[in-house]
Amino acid sequence: MKVLIPLPDVDFDTTEVAVPWRLLTEAGHDVVFATEHGGSAPRCDQRLLDGVVFGKLGARPEPIAWYREMQQTDAFTDPLPWGDLDVAAYDGLLLAGGHAPGMRQYLGSAELQSFIARFWATGKPVGAICHGVLVLARSKGANGVSVLADRRTTCLPKYMERSGYLVSFWKLGRYYRTYPEYVEDEVVSQLTNPDQFERGPRETQRRGTRTDHRHAFVVEDGNYVSARWPGDAYLFAERFIARLG
Repeated sequence: MKVLIPLPDVDFDTTEVAVPWRLLTEAGHDVVFATEHGGSAPRCDQRLLDGVVFGKLGARPEPIAWYREMQQTDAFTDPLPWGDLDVAAYDGLLLAGGHAPGMRQYLGSAELQSFIARFWATGKPVGAICHGVLVLARSKGANGVSVLADRRTTCLPKYMERSGYLVSFWKLGRYYRTYPEYVEDEVVSQLTNPDQFERGPRETQRRGTRTDHRHAFVVEDGNYVSARWPGDAYLFAERFIARLG
């Protein structure tokens, strides 16, 4: 099956893209990338490769290695433009996150939100992780209401976003605060009932792995799978793949 992963030109989260890409391709699915204008390879948040503060808080070695492999693929080096995307051409849509400033190109795109809403209306599998849930929440159906209005979901919890900001603001300013409003607050504001939001167990350091999902958390609601942060990426990808069939 063919899965679309739209991305900004820069600053997406290394793990939230590389882990699903690797697991999807291993499962025999084709992954197609798209950027606003297409034609040139996007780049992840460099700080996640180097380490955010004192070499820490970055991506783990396995996702970084997979990102390097992904960079060598034709699909990644020659992404499609958002304006050429055809809903009928894809069997699944995966929305990754990231918090650095370059993500605003992707999170705030009316063109991309329109495509996402049309894809959502097909009922095909959709997965969103971290800030990826935000672009989904901003996508409005024909009724002018968020496509997530009646769904259960998670996203980057407020305590995680705040924690990242507090440990790094002395060096990086608002690097961890993509927008003045917390991701969780904006997502919840688009839900019919705040109780539809599931924060999950409190976690800031331990991450799920390919073989150990004890510290990972996802929310599943019909064709939709959501997750909180890079620490959920392996379980998130696994559950999304299960929906592709």
